Amino acid sequence: MERLIGTTVRGLRAPVIKTGDDLKQIVVDTVLNAAASGEFVIRDRDILAVTESIVARSQGNYCSIDDIAADVRAKLGGEDIGVIFPITSRNRFAIVLRGIARGAKKIYLQLSYPSDEVGNHLIDVDLLDEKDVDPYTDILNEEQFIELFGQPSHPFTGMNYVDYYKKLVEAEGCEIEFVFANNAAAILNYTKNVLACDIHTRFRTKRLLKKHGAEKVIGMDDLMTASINGSGYNEKYGLLGSNKATEDTVKLFPTGCKQFAESIQDEIMQKTGKLIEVMVYGDGAFKDPVGKIWELADPVVSPGYTDGLEGTPNELKLKYLADNEFADLTGEELKAAIRASIAEKDAQLVGKMVSEGTTPRRLTDLIGSLCDLTSGSGDKGTPFVYIQGYFDNYTD
Repeated sequence: MERLIGTTVRGLRAPVIKTGDDLKQIVVDTVLNAAASGEFVIRDRDILAVTESIVARSQGNYCSIDDIAADVRAKLGGEDIGVIFPITSRNRFAIVLRGIARGAKKIYLQLSYPSDEVGNHLIDVDLLDEKDVDPYTDILNEEQFIELFGQPSHPFTGMNYVDYYKKLVEAEGCEIEFVFANNAAAILNYTKNVLACDIHTRFRTKRLLKKHGAEKVIGMDDLMTASINGSGYNEKYGLLGSNKATEDTVKLFPTGCKQFAESIQDEIMQKTGKLIEVMVYGDGAFKDPVGKIWELADPVVSPGYTDGLEGTPNELKLKYLADNEFADLTGEELKAAIRASIAEKDAQLVGKMVSEGTTPRRLTDLIGSLCDLTSGSGDKGTPFVYIQGYFDNYTD
């Protein structure tokens, strides 16, 4: 019988992971037990994905506000500092901001507007037109911002982030002065010591700050890159990818993820004789069409994966073939022609009309988005995602 099922995605339920747990063994056992239950049969080129959160938790990769404060003082001097382009988030940045404030005497907090880089809006973009404000050139202080826009709250959380961040900083005994601007160099009118808190634009921001005369410039990826008083750390990403753990600690992005993925791949091979691909994933890379939030507050979708997940898809556009090259064919004849085209397709289709409209994103970004949507961020209890048939095509 002709195969009628394509890609299948399953969230696998797992125990609640705690620091010190043997996560590799838990992952392997979960997959083998799920397969033994009769739900699926493990095949070559299946994909197993593990959420970054439980990898970091099993590693105990945490740091405290005091650890962050110590690193800020050491790297920025402990006096006045500019903190620019943070995202507006209770989960992602609020605890970090407390640590920064604890390590400084005064913060000049520069917020981009109308939204941060991942799409959290401080104000409705239409208000800019109504108030005749140009976000590319206009630099506002707190008084001007409130006079123009009032006390806006986030549409999802109901938070007034200007007020919220102000109270967090002042509670640490640190002064705060707001700057609303989208030009990184604007902060240099207030201080020459700057912490760039943006995620995906951080390299450009740091370069521009240095070009325009900043004396000390670091990013979130330069903080907590080594252990402080026995804390966790992330050598590559620092505080990027961190999440609130408790009121005084954050969980950092996990380390050693490629080695972790490869160790699971090896174990599954030993147990089953099948070569599956494995990845660690965090945020997906998709945008919410209603809230306008780009769901990628982590520095990357996948911090580690096996070699078979390297690259991008190389696919033909079936509807293009059906509407153009084989427009005169129908039924079995059309099916046979399309299958022949797939079997004979070039190894590299980039730029060719037959691939126009296919997704040129990296495999790990596509698969990570699929996994993030499957596992969710709440109480599903499925931190492992098992995918079958992802690499299949119409000929399989």
